[in-house]
Amino acid sequence: MSARILALDTTGDLGSIALVSGGALIEEIQLESSDGFAHVLFGAIEKLLAQHSLSPNDIDVFASASGPGSFTGVRVGLTAAKGLAEAACRKVIAVSNLQALASLGTHALRAVVLDARRGEIYGAVYNERLEAVCGEVVMKFEKWLETVPEGDLEFITSGFNGTFPGPVIQAPRTLAAAIGKIACQRTGSAMDPAMIDANYVRRSDAELYWKD
Repeated sequence: MSARILALDTTGDLGSIALVSGGALIEEIQLESSDGFAHVLFGAIEKLLAQHSLSPNDIDVFASASGPGSFTGVRVGLTAAKGLAEAACRKVIAVSNLQALASLGTHALRAVVLDARRGEIYGAVYNERLEAVCGEVVMKFEKWLETVPEGDLEFITSGFNGTFPGPVIQAPRTLAAAIGKIACQRTGSAMDPAMIDANYVRRSDAELYWKD
């Protein structure tokens, strides 16, 4: 039987939730909230499931963006996916936002970029199998470009405006559908909710500025 996935992404300025079944997108809903997604997320999930005559118990695996992105946003999505999975006795798959971006490419090498603010970007390079060729980092855009390998390469970004030395795909700002499709391919690696953790890449301000 084809897996039915509910995927969440609350890591950026725009959020999204998506219902994916057997690798095909059933529906994706964009979320907008100027003061975070915690108070709108569960209502949106309830509405999406109701539109398709489903409940959380009808979902086989819950998936969530694991970051990088807003620290609060990452936690909101992961906590929701873990809570729903616990209640329904299901498992969870966490997917990197950067890997989700890479899934939208077509070239052998896919250099992905997200705005990390503070004059920095989150960047990584994946191959067509979505394996990391250059690991996920946070650094200045120009410095990161110096690390990008040559080859059949394209750049994929969502909302970052920079000067790229090659073809560029401006991806949608909603990534839940891409996350759900990746999760459909990885249902065998779904984990117990308690084992899922965030992928911040950058340390929090508390960690950076903590002094004994």
